[in-house]
Amino acid sequence: GLSQICFFAFTDHFFIPLPSHFSHSIQWSNVPFFTVPLARAHGKSFAHRSDLRQAKRIVVKLGSAVVTRGDECGLALGRLASIVEQVAMLQNQGREMMIVTSGAVAFGKQRLRHEILLSQSVRQALHSGQNQLKDMSLPVLEARACAAAGQSGLMALYEAMFTQYSTCTAQILVTNLDFHNDQKRRNLKSTLHELLRMNIVPIINTNDAVVPPPEPNSDLQGVNVISIKDNDSLAARLAVEMRADLLIALSDVEGLYDSPPGSDDAKLLDTFYPGDQHSITYGTKSRVGIGGMEAKVKAALWALQGGTSVVIANGTHPKVTGHVITDIVEGKKVGTFFSEVKPAGPTVEQQTEMARSAGRTLASLEPEQRSDIICALADLLTERKDQILSANKKDMEHAVSRLSPAMLKRLSLSSSKLNSLSIGLRQIAVSSQDSVGRVLRRTRVANNLELEQITVPIGVLLVIFESRPDCLPQVSALAIASGNALLLKGGKEAANTNRILHELAQEALSIHGVKDAIQLVSTREEEEDLCRLEKMIDLIIPRGSSQLVRDIQRAAKGIPVLGHSEGICHVYVDHEASVDKAIKIIRDSKCDYPAACNAMETLLVHRELLRTPLFDQIIDMLRTEHVKIHAGPKFASYLTFSPSEVKSLRTEYGDLECCIEVVDSMQEAVDHIHKYGSSHTDVIVTENEDTAEQFLQQLDSACVFWNASSRFADGYRFGLGAEVGISTARIHARGPVGLEGLLTTKWVLRGEGHTAADFSEQGSMTYLHENLPVARVLPGRRTTS
Repeated sequence: GLSQICFFAFTDHFFIPLPSHFSHSIQWSNVPFFTVPLARAHGKSFAHRSDLRQAKRIVVKLGSAVVTRGDECGLALGRLASIVEQVAMLQNQGREMMIVTSGAVAFGKQRLRHEILLSQSVRQALHSGQNQLKDMSLPVLEARACAAAGQSGLMALYEAMFTQYSTCTAQILVTNLDFHNDQKRRNLKSTLHELLRMNIVPIINTNDAVVPPPEPNSDLQGVNVISIKDNDSLAARLAVEMRADLLIALSDVEGLYDSPPGSDDAKLLDTFYPGDQHSITYGTKSRVGIGGMEAKVKAALWALQGGTSVVIANGTHPKVTGHVITDIVEGKKVGTFFSEVKPAGPTVEQQTEMARSAGRTLASLEPEQRSDIICALADLLTERKDQILSANKKDMEHAVSRLSPAMLKRLSLSSSKLNSLSIGLRQIAVSSQDSVGRVLRRTRVANNLELEQITVPIGVLLVIFESRPDCLPQVSALAIASGNALLLKGGKEAANTNRILHELAQEALSIHGVKDAIQLVSTREEEEDLCRLEKMIDLIIPRGSSQLVRDIQRAAKGIPVLGHSEGICHVYVDHEASVDKAIKIIRDSKCDYPAACNAMETLLVHRELLRTPLFDQIIDMLRTEHVKIHAGPKFASYLTFSPSEVKSLRTEYGDLECCIEVVDSMQEAVDHIHKYGSSHTDVIVTENEDTAEQFLQQLDSACVFWNASSRFADGYRFGLGAEVGISTARIHARGPVGLEGLLTTKWVLRGEGHTAADFSEQGSMTYLHENLPVARVLPGRRTTS
């Protein structure tokens, strides 16, 4: 195992065998070697990315392409400053940071070139002529001389940058002798331990001023042994020697790909396992440095077997990758994570590909077949209700001490809820008969040239939901009806319930061989990481708290998000309102389900209603229902002793709390809602039809009601069967989003050899653009008028 090292007697390179379970593939030569004990015993690397948050001792390796400018002469100061900031931040958190850096050669090359130019005499410059001076080539500089000239400047730069963060650094230059000599190796480790104890960041580099020139392809001799020749192998050796928890190797690529980066089919590997080497095709080395990705992988595997977790990531584009080092330590999905623990099931990327493939088959089914699947799922919800409720009971027992009463209510399922779900699914099944493939427009563009606009699925949907397991069958039915593939990420508090409901959904899909069209993400994926799958996911739909929605909207920079971040719903009581209607609507809007996004949060009251029986009855009802009242600034000005004044008129309470504010007119109510509302659902209570119609027309919210509770803003109550959520965006899908909101369109043109040139000024044809009657198009069939 790691109990001994060996080196070849006729070179200054030394090699370290991998652990014994890798030794079956080692082809030992008869070259003599001697052994010395390694200080580090076998450790245990982290199994999952999320575990990286626990990393205490971290080695950061900066490759030449990271530290060096694009012209290979001088340092990339902006990148280096960002890296220093992140390392200092982690150091100040109490972690022990070590840096293995390149850059001395590049920095020295810049200095020596500058000195050579300055050393030329003015006479020589004039004699050569100005034009020739511009074209004058500099001599080739020897790398060891550049390293000697650049090492001090490189370290001075690090010191200056770290000083800005009150962080002290120390320089350590090493050669092979410092490792294969037992005493020197002990001295090196002792020095490093002492520096870490004093909260100093060691900056380690090979002493390039004295090392021999690099020999091509000799940095690692196979996967089983490692030489300290480049900074990849140096970083791996140091990480294992120093019992580091994590090695972050930064290079000029995003991570490890299954084929050379830039090739058409290259896929970035989120996680790499020791047994996957055979599936990798390596590309060329970077523009600088003596290692390549193959060297990095071999060094990473060696460190992994020694108990150190490894991540290879891109450190060359901080504006693109963000704070790559701190992101990695926080467990975010950056670069390639090396793990010895391979999950039993598919990765989320594989699940998404499976869903897309099966989803395309689902979309090609006859409408009646998709309807059959949904009806089968509706039957399973009632037939297997004991199994579902048993799983839900386990979730409730685990969550009772962790969730609020409102969240527990969302988590809870009952026989009546399952029956309602089943009824809603059957409504969706009926509507699915006329969804995918519906012709919206037919146009005869010219003779024998017809154009159709047809409804089609969006593609792959990602639905992230909290606490509410009833969301799973609802969204599944809508995805099936619209022919969309579906990726589901539920909260861990509903894990047991979600698992059984997903199994039932896949059982129903199996009727027509499309089981994989709906996938439940059960791996330890963070929502933010899922939002980075912009090449695989077409639409994200968050279902949960306003905080969840806001987090998803921020994270999903490359994928559209359908939803609302807040449900700040208003009820405006006009001076011509009915007493009975006002009391009923306010009570239902606020008290029926205060945690819902369509619950009233602000009550607007016409000024003329103050000190009237109607207003007194409203206040008495709210107090009876134990609703805590907050006064808006204008309302508070009318009162001698008022309730607590609101901190903000833009507040979603999500509980038995609300704000009351006074307005002078319907128009002022509309202006208030436009300023402080969230465009979700807003209500007017009045008996004046003209006032109501103005309110309905002027107010720019997704749902606007007259004399009805805000709680009606729901897909099931609208007759959509169910909803994937309520959208406040100003796109095609707004308000409760059901089947129609999960469809997009495509244009189909049928011609007989037509070309655009036929319709030019010199062409023989003219456009007709004649509208034709529309009829339903079925998969694989032409429409008929």
